[in-house]
Amino acid sequence: MVLNSAHWGSFRAVVEDGALKDILPFERDAAPSPLLEGMVEAFSHPTRIRRPAIRQGWLEQGAASGGAGRGVEPFVEVPWDEALDLAAGALADVRERAGNTAIFGGSYGWSSAGRFHHAKTQLKRFLNCFGGCVAQVNNYSYGAGMVLLPHVLGDNALLLGRSTDWRSIAANTGILLAFGGLPTRNTQIESGGCGEHVQARWLRALDERGCRLVNVSPIRDDIEGDTAAEWWPIVPGTDTALLLALCHTLLVEGLHDRAFLASHCTGFEVFAEYLVSGRDGGAFDADWAAGLCRFDAGAIRDLARSLARQRSFVALNWSLQRSDFGEQTFWAAIALAAMIGQIGLPGGGVGFGYGSMNGAGNSVVRFRTPLLPAGLNPTGLAIPVARIADLLLRPGETLAYDGTEIELPDIKLVYWAGGNPFHHHQDLNRLAHAWQRPETIIVHETHWTATARRADIVLPATTTLERNDIGASSTDRFLIAMKRAVAPFAEARDDYAILAALANRLGIADAFTEGRDEAGWLRHLYEKTQQGSAAFGLSLPDFETFWQQDFVELPAPEEPHDAYAAFRAAPEKERLRTPSGKIELFSERIAGFGYDDCPGHPVWRPAREWLGSPLAERYPLHLISNQPRTRLHGQLDPVGASRASKIKGREPIRIHPEDARARGLAAGDVVRVFNDRGACLAGVVVSDAVRPGVVQMATGAWYSPVDPAEPGSLDAHGNPNVLTHDLGTSRLSQGPSAESVLVEVSAYREPLPPVRAVDPPSLLPARSPGEA
Repeated sequence: MVLNSAHWGSFRAVVEDGALKDILPFERDAAPSPLLEGMVEAFSHPTRIRRPAIRQGWLEQGAASGGAGRGVEPFVEVPWDEALDLAAGALADVRERAGNTAIFGGSYGWSSAGRFHHAKTQLKRFLNCFGGCVAQVNNYSYGAGMVLLPHVLGDNALLLGRSTDWRSIAANTGILLAFGGLPTRNTQIESGGCGEHVQARWLRALDERGCRLVNVSPIRDDIEGDTAAEWWPIVPGTDTALLLALCHTLLVEGLHDRAFLASHCTGFEVFAEYLVSGRDGGAFDADWAAGLCRFDAGAIRDLARSLARQRSFVALNWSLQRSDFGEQTFWAAIALAAMIGQIGLPGGGVGFGYGSMNGAGNSVVRFRTPLLPAGLNPTGLAIPVARIADLLLRPGETLAYDGTEIELPDIKLVYWAGGNPFHHHQDLNRLAHAWQRPETIIVHETHWTATARRADIVLPATTTLERNDIGASSTDRFLIAMKRAVAPFAEARDDYAILAALANRLGIADAFTEGRDEAGWLRHLYEKTQQGSAAFGLSLPDFETFWQQDFVELPAPEEPHDAYAAFRAAPEKERLRTPSGKIELFSERIAGFGYDDCPGHPVWRPAREWLGSPLAERYPLHLISNQPRTRLHGQLDPVGASRASKIKGREPIRIHPEDARARGLAAGDVVRVFNDRGACLAGVVVSDAVRPGVVQMATGAWYSPVDPAEPGSLDAHGNPNVLTHDLGTSRLSQGPSAESVLVEVSAYREPLPPVRAVDPPSLLPARSPGEA
């Protein structure tokens, strides 16, 4: 058995006679993810890409072919040398004609838990050696928070670093207020993989101690299991209203911590004035919020009092800021925690992502994770990740972002590796239109995803099972020696080998490889980790010992960690990296940007789409498109648990019994889910675990338009991103806002169209080297 790792956990691969037979969870993981089981079938699934392939029109006409044939025309399989020559030629041609700012390095995704074979970093390194490109900043997970928090807290430690750990919360917290819940479907996953899944045991510990768990979510099972969690079924898009009302109650009842606000915060007076008179002279009180959130005003006031009178922790799922004006929810939560005054105390304060990924709140000593250096981008140009369609559709225009104006260049070539924008981007019909504009699109992929089907040059990549690597996450206690279990599938190559071959053709091989092969890089990266970790007092074994013993288990910290404990104890000595050195409840810097969609303190801005907007008369259901429990994003969709969850081949959609009854729907029906942007099919699950007026459908069903050549064609499979709007959260962060979307649902009575996305695309006979 061979140890390896994936984003849903470490595992041992059972191999017989060179063939993959089974996947067994890592023996040190007490709560492994069932998603591991799908890896055997996925390895050789019919959608696996076997050989390099070129879109027929591009092969015949090159860059002059235009993009209308993407997703429509068949592919021609070609030898590796021909595919690499074509890709290198396209890159060199665009650089010569239009410069490096005409190249978009669009690599975003969860391609590998391994730190060396991380496709995004590999591609960034390659393109930076090539002279740079238009790159990406931030992410789809918490893009709005990434831009906001440095202004308010001085850095992104609560998102990317050490947050208050579960050990302290379990021991000290009296009330855990969880906006978006603590869904275990998300905590199956960890970027960089994990050796142990931790959340379930800590939730049990909280429940056994009698901690009050409050699940503020339109979905009841966002806190699962046998815990005695209270469900506050909030109207989607009104979380900021509830937070402001809780702050208002603390203020008017004198329950706020004046001393902490004076010593550790700045701008409270401005925020306090807004709370009492910012609503056209009115207050953002519990009575106002009750009408929006559909809660009892007295219950809101009682909740605020409880937060102030016992040790409390305010936890927000990342999804809360993936909505219109999503920055406000995070900022208002920080303001609430500051007014309670427990930031830095054991088990008190605020945190983000505890129900978003396995590692949030995990107790881990500090160490240096392996990191392949990507180098510097010579162009210095990058866009927020969620603004891809804007980049492609609006050349020459400007994009406001975090106090700057980004001039959008004219993109001629897109190079994508390790991600699938036709999964994670919003308004896929708009993206499909934008995707036609570049001259050339090059993609590395393992399977024929929607993005691969819409490329010009497709290069087959290996999976984690087919290569050696090092698995590590800064929020996990295990370093995993990820050992190759099987030979590469068909003609697949790892991203490093592909890019090294291109680098050789383009004259940048020495800069890209530094003379190292895979084995040389793994040793180099591990030894850097070993040296860097020594500064934190850790002694790691040498590389040979690490590789021989399969993994290294780091010790647990001796004491629990509480975020901002040092700052609380000595605010002058441990100043934050904000202009004031304190928590900025009012930010002069943000206010100076002049953004009405994100002014200088937390504010209420009703979403463009929510159940209180005029559009709700036409589309009376709010769609929650959360992360799936049956796959990671779109990975493993055609196999295993994901395939088994489908209803007549369609992604499930949960709907409240009242809403199903009003539409004449029953469990197992196939429905059309639609709005002005698009439509998809889904299979009905009737459930009172969603509040009335809300439907819930997971992301990740492979995009499968009935007619790829027809803009706005019905998606046969159930991808909710044909319904979401492609608007930035605000001009501050330009983050994705996929959770602000209204739809209607109706029975689909026509013959069901096939889901072509889970079948291979049309491939013309492979060309031999002599035919090139």
